[in-house]
Amino acid sequence: MNLTRRQLLLGMSATLMMPKTLLAQSHAGEPMEFARDTLAIHSQHGPHKLEVELAESFAQRARGLMDRDELDSDAGMLFIYSEPQSSRSGFWMYRTRIPLDIAFIDEQGRIVTIASMQPCTSADPSECPVTRPDARYVAALEVNAGYFAEHGIEEGDCVALPGAALQCMAELDETELDEREALAEDEDLVGDE
Repeated sequence: MNLTRRQLLLGMSATLMMPKTLLAQSHAGEPMEFARDTLAIHSQHGPHKLEVELAESFAQRARGLMDRDELDSDAGMLFIYSEPQSSRSGFWMYRTRIPLDIAFIDEQGRIVTIASMQPCTSADPSECPVTRPDARYVAALEVNAGYFAEHGIEEGDCVALPGAALQCMAELDETELDEREALAEDEDLVGDE
């Protein structure tokens, strides 16, 4: 059977529109493994460490924190992308039961947008609102709602992403740099014993 150009284009556009709904319905409740790492957010109120799960693959990012009833107070999920994402690309709360805050992070490790997201109770994923940033991003960090405000974390603060070359070190204050150097020296001494 030979498809006409119109039939082929219509089929492609339908395929592009399906993933949100299909992913929302697929593998409901099945456990998914996520790598873990420690992440630091540098603000005027000092570094804040979080234990994060890394959502690196398409399937992991699609699942996110769906179907979970709780998240530890100093934990989160870091969504990592290999290419910068458009500010038109966002996050939704379909099947997410925990109120969350999200920080969108740019290529320099800076938080470009912080937003709060409430669980979407609709059974129809298309009825769930999408939260979008104000700029392009390469990562997004989800934490319990209120975490950023409680810790004085704001837009413009630096996130030291695991494995990232840029860690916005140039703008850290001298006290924090001195603390890091002292910590590094202590670790070297322990390794020499």
